[in-house]
Amino acid sequence: MTQKFPRLFLVLLAFLFVLNLVQSHFTELIFDEAYYWYYAQNMAWGYFDHPPMVAFLIKLGSFLFDGELGVRFMSCILSAGTYIILWLLVDNPKKKDYVIHFFLLVFSLTLMNAYGFLTLPDTPLLFFTALFLWLYKRFLKEPSIVTTLLLGLTMAALMYSKYHAVLVISFVFLSNIKLITNKKAWLAVGLALVCYIPHFVWLYQNDFVSITFHLYERPNQAYSFDGFTLGYFLNLIIIIGLLFYWIYGAFFKFKATDKFSKAMIFLVYGIILFFFISSFNRRVQAQWAIVISIPLAIIAYNQLLENAKSRKWMWRIGLVSAALLLYARVWLVYRPLFPMIFETHGNKEWVADLTEKAGGIPIIFENSYRRASMYEFYSRIPAISLNNCFYRKNQYSIDNSEERVRGKKVLYVSKYRKTGDINYMHLDSTVFFGNFIEDFQSYRKLQCIVEKSEIGVKHTLKVFNPYTFDIPLENLEYTISYSNKHKQVKEMLPLKVKNLYPQVQILKAKDTVAYEFELPLPKMENPGYFRIGISENGLLPGLNGKPIKIIE
Repeated sequence: MTQKFPRLFLVLLAFLFVLNLVQSHFTELIFDEAYYWYYAQNMAWGYFDHPPMVAFLIKLGSFLFDGELGVRFMSCILSAGTYIILWLLVDNPKKKDYVIHFFLLVFSLTLMNAYGFLTLPDTPLLFFTALFLWLYKRFLKEPSIVTTLLLGLTMAALMYSKYHAVLVISFVFLSNIKLITNKKAWLAVGLALVCYIPHFVWLYQNDFVSITFHLYERPNQAYSFDGFTLGYFLNLIIIIGLLFYWIYGAFFKFKATDKFSKAMIFLVYGIILFFFISSFNRRVQAQWAIVISIPLAIIAYNQLLENAKSRKWMWRIGLVSAALLLYARVWLVYRPLFPMIFETHGNKEWVADLTEKAGGIPIIFENSYRRASMYEFYSRIPAISLNNCFYRKNQYSIDNSEERVRGKKVLYVSKYRKTGDINYMHLDSTVFFGNFIEDFQSYRKLQCIVEKSEIGVKHTLKVFNPYTFDIPLENLEYTISYSNKHKQVKEMLPLKVKNLYPQVQILKAKDTVAYEFELPLPKMENPGYFRIGISENGLLPGLNGKPIKIIE
């Protein structure tokens, strides 16, 4: 062990692991972590936004520990594993003389540092990207059957982590196109696809909801060079942190000497170019390009070992970066250290306040999967997000969360209301009002299917009832929302519908009712899409139909 890993390496790794464990325990969850914890309460082969790896890790950790540490324990394990694999990927014998430099360099990578304890889909994505590259390197040297099988399993784990894994695998393949004639490479791909079958089945059973949402239904906004493209390049700096000048400088000077180094170059340039092109269509989030941190860390450390000047500057800036990141870590726990509120601040307080005022009954949050999951994590009281036409779908739209509150007394919480039976406040001074509902009923899973007429102005609307109970048609009202070309809702109007079978007054379980309607004239100019929603019991209309493009 000490031949591959010097004693100092193991000591620093152990220290970092303990640091991440302590950080995990004392830092409140961020909203996305709470959302993924909610995933883990009902294990499945897929979820609305992501494949299931993040939920699996949380479930595994929660068997061992309660609270925040249970959510994050496996992230601490994977983070330590990522450091180990990065070390193994560096072949330079000088590395044993610069162990502290290695830890300082990797620790200074901003998002890799954060994912050392935060549990998000990018956490396993980073680990399995590193493992994939290490196995690919071994595969190039000696494609044994064991390495081949492990490579296939790792590709499957990558894809179970996040859909961006497709980019990692594709760009490595493009760097060595001759793999297309390699039987063992095809064996690895075949094994990965076989292992991924359960998720393919889940996607099919759920109408490919994840793919449809990410590619077509996610709301966007008008293109802005500053916000989209320039913002993307700023994100590339944020990913790396203060060492960005030296790390990107090392990369641009790096020359491929073999198939593996060529793969690293293809991976970095491929990811950067892919999301650069994407930035002209949508805002690119910083973490989407996070996988470039793995090859960049390897390349930068190799350059550091061979260049004394770079080593000196990386050391100096790395110390400053590490100090700032450690300060930020403490601030995540202790808010007074910096005059800004973050997601890890004050959640226990507002949850306790709301729990007391609600009297322990279930909570329905209007349009907020973030607050619903955070509330349930800290209160262990059922909470759901009820999504309407001014928001977007999420996991609460496709699971059975509605049935957890049906027929019960609930507190309906909204930040859009100005009055209510109770109110509570977040640290940022946002006030939320809640109203008690004695017998809650909603039908957000009713499906509106529009069949547009090729001629004339009358169209057909079919409403399918997926529930196991009948619904009186008199309880339903229909609306139409018009949105711009970026799918941002700008106008909502009542929709008059004519029952094609007037004798039918009950929408039976698993049955369909048909209507005829005409599109009402919107006040907004040049609407891009319309969407039909159903309002029940005074609630705002849901996301029952799909956005339908208006042909000008």
